[in-house]
Amino acid sequence: MKALQYVTVGAEPEVREIPTPEPGPGEVLLRVTAAGVCHSDDFVMNNPPEQFGIELPLTLGHEGAGQVTALGEGVRGIDIGTNVVVYGPWGCGNCWFCAQGQENYCSRAAELGIMPPGLGSPGAIAEYLIVDSPRHLVPIGDLDPVATVPLTDAGLTPYHAIKRSLDKIRPGSWTVVIGSGGLGHVAIQLLRYLSSTRIIALDVNDEKLEFARSVGAHEAVLSDDRAAGNVRKITGPAGASLVLDFVGFQPTIDTAMAVAGVDSDVTIVGIGDGKSAARVGFGISPYETTATAPYWGARAELIELIDLAHAGVLDIATERFSLDEAPEAYRRLAAGTLRGRAVVVP
Repeated sequence: MKALQYVTVGAEPEVREIPTPEPGPGEVLLRVTAAGVCHSDDFVMNNPPEQFGIELPLTLGHEGAGQVTALGEGVRGIDIGTNVVVYGPWGCGNCWFCAQGQENYCSRAAELGIMPPGLGSPGAIAEYLIVDSPRHLVPIGDLDPVATVPLTDAGLTPYHAIKRSLDKIRPGSWTVVIGSGGLGHVAIQLLRYLSSTRIIALDVNDEKLEFARSVGAHEAVLSDDRAAGNVRKITGPAGASLVLDFVGFQPTIDTAMAVAGVDSDVTIVGIGDGKSAARVGFGISPYETTATAPYWGARAELIELIDLAHAGVLDIATERFSLDEAPEAYRRLAAGTLRGRAVVVP
């Protein structure tokens, strides 16, 4: 089968022919119908593989959708032919976090060497994908896999981040969304559906700001060295009750902290360079402001998102690429020229 693999440190990923996998006991084989491209992949490819314990070559793609084509010995509860998406942050299934469906925070994953598809285990940008357990599959029925597959990360991650702060974004509050791209444009739609908060989107050019307005932002502000002051002109002295930073570099984190109000949440979702951090302390940050960096979301939250998709709540902007065009999708991702989410269709 064909697969997009990261083969050589510092080089672009390559489309290669590799053996088609067969499911072992407890595993499920999917024929991939769509796979998302994400900044997390770019982050991994720009750092030494040993930093993450990853062996090369690695098939990329941690956003996956497919059709069940074969079941390993002992698999129950899923039928061949079922259309599904893959819950990516795999865990042990037994620890306290996993027992609540929060496999994204599995306490034993590192110890047991469990890694998400595309971020350590073979990923979804291929013709076929092995999923380690049927519990990591969510049926999608007749939903379009191309439009649905970004929900597994670009939807799940902001959904999780927003849900934990719903009590903060009361009517009359302001929420600031920094970065209106793959995750940010989904966050804006979720905020509009889940709350009455008013949304200020920050991004780097007029085209991206207009995109943010088109998906529901009430205000749009250029993300530059004057951004914090311009946001404060809108929010007034109260500041923002919630700030979602989908970029995560030091300038955007500093802006996030500068626009936050008293008793607010600053949620740093973007990976950035993996080194930037928020400054929190007496006289530095607003009183009782919480700064946090979440990771992905729970299995139950992905099921909820699929229900929202069936209800027609979300309109995910996607650009389609064939498997042979997948390297170009990563070039576009790195250049920042994608509108929404890139999806590879084998």
